[in-house]
Amino acid sequence: MNIYITVGTYDFLKSIEKKYPSETMITMTGGNGALLLHETNGETVFNEPRKYEVFESMGDIQNGSMVILSNFPVTDEGRPLFEHYFKEKGQSIENEQGFIAFRALRPKVSNTYVILTVWENEASFHSWQNTLSISTKKRKQKAESGIDTQPHMFDSDPYATQYTASK
Repeated sequence: MNIYITVGTYDFLKSIEKKYPSETMITMTGGNGALLLHETNGETVFNEPRKYEVFESMGDIQNGSMVILSNFPVTDEGRPLFEHYFKEKGQSIENEQGFIAFRALRPKVSNTYVILTVWENEASFHSWQNTLSISTKKRKQKAESGIDTQPHMFDSDPYATQYTASK
């Protein structure tokens, strides 16, 4: 399975989505503008998309849901460990309240992985994020005691963007 992402104005992207009703596409809007996501086993209709291979997936992206795209610039050495971590993380997230879908995306061209999570609403996402914060604090405490010896995994700081899947 592949995911292709392109950006543009909402109206233009929505017209592409409507032009291909048999394709799995969803237009999203957020603080950074609009994007169109195309999920397919084949090629995309986009001219210049960001290209990803899905290496872990669960659930379906739904209109009206909240979508978080977490971007992780990963070193070549860190790729196997990163993918292993998120294959396990995907399984642990499915029981979270308000969780709808998950996609772990391996970049085909760049070094930036995308972890896409879909939530019923913002409150559900923040509840999960708070749980994650507690887990991260515990991991940092282990690292400070010398237990955690993971290699350098990221080229730069991860960042996230929030979108709403349009109706």
